[in-house]
Amino acid sequence: MRFMVIVKANRNSEAGALPSRKLLAEMGKYNEEMAKAGVLLLGEGLHPSSKGARVKFSGEKRTVIDGPFTETKELVAGFWVFQVKSMEEAIEWVKRCPNPHEGESEIEIRQVFEADDFGAELTPELREAEERLRAQVAAGSRRIEGK
Repeated sequence: MRFMVIVKANRNSEAGALPSRKLLAEMGKYNEEMAKAGVLLLGEGLHPSSKGARVKFSGEKRTVIDGPFTETKELVAGFWVFQVKSMEEAIEWVKRCPNPHEGESEIEIRQVFEADDFGAELTPELREAEERLRAQVAAGSRRIEGK
């Protein structure tokens, strides 16, 4: 099972404050531990929403909204993607995480859909197309990493 683990933003992360050297070292150690355990698939921090944009959809119309965005508690400061056996295991890994912000922090855990979750709606043809796309994306990632 894969899970997206979402670090919620706070006022400091939205102001562009960078983590301390101590927190960077603690997070590095935590990430290394997860990588060695085969749990960590991906993990990144994000720039503040002032450097971002949203695209709003209304039927066929698209509207671009530049950041910053006001609801800090709804914004994402960073994320990981874990591969674990259960939600309980994902929770246990998150509980071991260094506090990502000074003071109060919140981390959300969401399961990623797998092909089998879509049942009969994911026809054999659609499943094949999905598998080809995943292979193509993986090949592209290997090319980028091998620059």
